[in-house]
Amino acid sequence: MPQTPLARIASYQALIAHYARTQAQSENCHMRDLFAAEPDRFNRFSIKAAGLTLDYSKNPITEETRALLLQLARDRYVESRRDAMFAGEKINNTEHRAVLHTALRAPRGSAPLIVDGQDVYRDVHAVLDQMRDFVERVRSGAWVGYRGDAVTDVVNIGIGGSYLGPQVATQALRAYVHPRMRLHFVSNVDGHDLDSVLSQVDPATTLFIVSSKSFVTQETLMNAQSARDWFLRKIGDGGGEADLARHFVAISTNTEAVAAFGIDTANMFPFWDWVGGRYSMWSAIGLSVALAVGFDNFAEMLAGAHAMDVHFRDAPLAQNMPVMLALVGIWHRNVRGAASVSIAPYHQDLRHLPAYLQQLEMESNGKRIGFDGSPLETATCPVIWGDAGTNGQHAFFQLLHQGTDITPVDFIAVLRTSHDLPGHHAVVLANCFAQSEAFMRGKSADEAAADMRAQGQSETEIDMLLPHKTFPGNRPSNTILMEALTPASLGALIALYEHKTFVQGAIWGINSFDQWGVELGKVLAKSIQAELGGASRPERHDGSTNALIALAKQALSA
Repeated sequence: MPQTPLARIASYQALIAHYARTQAQSENCHMRDLFAAEPDRFNRFSIKAAGLTLDYSKNPITEETRALLLQLARDRYVESRRDAMFAGEKINNTEHRAVLHTALRAPRGSAPLIVDGQDVYRDVHAVLDQMRDFVERVRSGAWVGYRGDAVTDVVNIGIGGSYLGPQVATQALRAYVHPRMRLHFVSNVDGHDLDSVLSQVDPATTLFIVSSKSFVTQETLMNAQSARDWFLRKIGDGGGEADLARHFVAISTNTEAVAAFGIDTANMFPFWDWVGGRYSMWSAIGLSVALAVGFDNFAEMLAGAHAMDVHFRDAPLAQNMPVMLALVGIWHRNVRGAASVSIAPYHQDLRHLPAYLQQLEMESNGKRIGFDGSPLETATCPVIWGDAGTNGQHAFFQLLHQGTDITPVDFIAVLRTSHDLPGHHAVVLANCFAQSEAFMRGKSADEAAADMRAQGQSETEIDMLLPHKTFPGNRPSNTILMEALTPASLGALIALYEHKTFVQGAIWGINSFDQWGVELGKVLAKSIQAELGGASRPERHDGSTNALIALAKQALSA
């Protein structure tokens, strides 16, 4: 059924008119003025939920802006689409699938949820029980390798969500990792990735987790096969293929292929079609996380995500953290024209979060076709990028402060640290809060001149430097605070961004749960791979690609 284009919705048009009116009323519409006029602005533009605090007061919005954004959410059926997702309806319309990553973290004893004749919650908890048993055996040392040694290294082989999710979680929860365990992640089909990991591990004490639902994903299977060959070569006469079952487990649904690889199917952990790759960490794909931090902590991460699910499902839109985070993003992307969003976690253990959110948001909403098949008339997902906070200050924050584009920033900070090094954390928090204030306030010419005079600089030098030392400010940011970086708070944080992505997709009219754009390059790569190994010069591509293939063939045959 055709959907009304976003640009033709009355509430969207009202937002555009509201923005134009505010710009006309005040040349700058500066947030300094908003804070001066509204001393309680933080209280009115912040939300607490699931152990997190979202401060969105440092965005150039008013009560009227928020009201119009909320009306837009209603006009785009955000609430009914949300309810359909939680109910297990097949909202992934291009793949005819339900979208039930929220079911993966529902507590035991939840009322049955039947999808395609199966009780989803019962199936989920059966796999969680299987995971718990396996995790406890490995962590206790009861599970041993071919030589009788306990596992010391876990190598997670996967790609996309099978890699990014486990990587961000195990790094974020570093303080909880078993002292005997070292976690490694291999995703890139470039052999340098796997080679680097294999050079660090002992086959006798290494467990490989091969994550592929179909067990035919090219990159994952090539890495898994190379790891298998390396393992058999390293153990030599001391073992054989029968030992593979002690060192390889699979997360898959293809029993036949898993068994043919040499993995005991008793150690195959299933998941379901309604688990999208970038939403899969909560499923058996999270096995490496559970091995690293223990199953109880993995369960706490699920509980934190579930707490955010309940909040998203039940809270009124105006007090709903994922909804408001999404709507502020819509304001910047579609009304104010921001082309990217920077993620700045002020915690070193969250340094992989920007890469995780790149996949979550850009693979979900990086589309130009709506779920009814029609081209979209408005911009969709901005570019997501970033790095750990204080590192970013000495890299790209110059652009954020004084560049020609205005880029919203999400600051993420943790109030209590897990280390005991004195003084460090106060500096981190001070920098985080100072940067968000600096983006908002800026520095006027009068302020910059006064500072330089106080430093004894001449008026000639002040005149020369003044344009360079003036900051426009009025640059938007959100701040997300966590009391501590725990399994529960990490689960809530990631679920927050999942639901933000869903809300924005609903407003843009996108199916956020397919990824057809990923497929074209894969298809072309297969044909080029065959040509690279062939004897003839390829002629079927464009002139550039033909020439590149020819050069590569020369190098590969040298």
